[in-house]
Amino acid sequence: MSTDSEPTEQDFSQERALARIGQTLRLPAFRWWFGAQVLSASGTMTQTVAMSWVVLQYTHSALWLGMITVTTWTPLLVLGPWIGALVDHVDRRRLLVATQIGFITVGLALFLLTLSRPPLVWLFLLAALSGVVTAFDAPARQVYVVDLVGPARIAGAVSLYEVTMNASRVVGPAIGGALLGTVGAWACFLANAVAFVPPLAVLLATRPVADPAAVTTRREPGAVRAGLRYVMGKPPIRACLPIAAASGMLFNLGVALPVFASQALHLGGGGYGALMAAFGVGALPGAVLAAGRGDPSGRLVRVLALTTAVVVFVLACSPTAAVAFVAVAVAGFSGIWFITAANTLAQLQSSDAMRGRVMAAWSMALPGTLPVTGLLVSAAIQLGGPRAGLLLAGAALTATTALGWNGLGDRAAR
Repeated sequence: MSTDSEPTEQDFSQERALARIGQTLRLPAFRWWFGAQVLSASGTMTQTVAMSWVVLQYTHSALWLGMITVTTWTPLLVLGPWIGALVDHVDRRRLLVATQIGFITVGLALFLLTLSRPPLVWLFLLAALSGVVTAFDAPARQVYVVDLVGPARIAGAVSLYEVTMNASRVVGPAIGGALLGTVGAWACFLANAVAFVPPLAVLLATRPVADPAAVTTRREPGAVRAGLRYVMGKPPIRACLPIAAASGMLFNLGVALPVFASQALHLGGGGYGALMAAFGVGALPGAVLAAGRGDPSGRLVRVLALTTAVVVFVLACSPTAAVAFVAVAVAGFSGIWFITAANTLAQLQSSDAMRGRVMAAWSMALPGTLPVTGLLVSAAIQLGGPRAGLLLAGAALTATTALGWNGLGDRAAR
């Protein structure tokens, strides 16, 4: 007979979760990289807030917000298969050194331009350049996490990586909203450039667990086609990719949320930034929970995806700002938990030789399809009003989860 003082199964589960997180953070190289990622991701979110707000102030149109998304993410969608094959055959650390320098350069250029009111075309050109850098950075960054910790710690590392991304959703919008309201958009761009200096320093000062010679091999013919066949031949990966693409309608908050905040809730730039931060506040515990639960199942992914869709519908129909803040925080919690689980599942289903190509396919789905989903959300807002973009996001997430239901079953995973 148990007593109140005896440990419960939940206690053991929490202990195991903390142990898994602790084992991953015990590696010095990953620990430094983890901290630097919080800074750089926060800088990126600060710049995203500023870019969306500047474009909206220039044009007063949701369609142009969709166009800036198209400009930023089209390179990732177009170049993804070839870059995935490249990532499988080069030293990821050296590639990431180059991309960090690229991000710093783009941030400084935006900073200098927006000291005065630049022509809109320059913002789009720099957004396109940022997209090219991101096309190389996104898959390399995800595989480099595995290089840092080794295959045995993939689940904890991927989940902790999502912690950094969602800490940035708190820190970045908070900084962006404050700078927009007090100094101006130029300060947001400068903050982003500075934020990429720490990860560059970490890359130069540390070395991963994986031997660079083991990944820097001659690229075999047909690597791109082999990667596509591999992805399509794995039902769980094949099911996760459309769901990830649909989730971009939610995670690309720079399209739907500014219009929702300003036209449906009648909030200013600070309120928009606060909504972005509320999403991050909810997402942080979701990412931590995902980090502690170990290897996810396909069933967990599909249940969490449907839960997130329901919460997005509630957010879209929020009658007041107070309800919206609660709903966006819950959407952050369930949404990040489900997308972290899906990402981890895709990596666990991948062989070491194909992981770069699988992660490139993942990056093509999220955020690579944002040019398409961003335009769809923009068109929905133009036709149906400020709440229509969020309603479309919930519907797309529901539909893609239903289509991938069997692929996320236990039999398909085996």
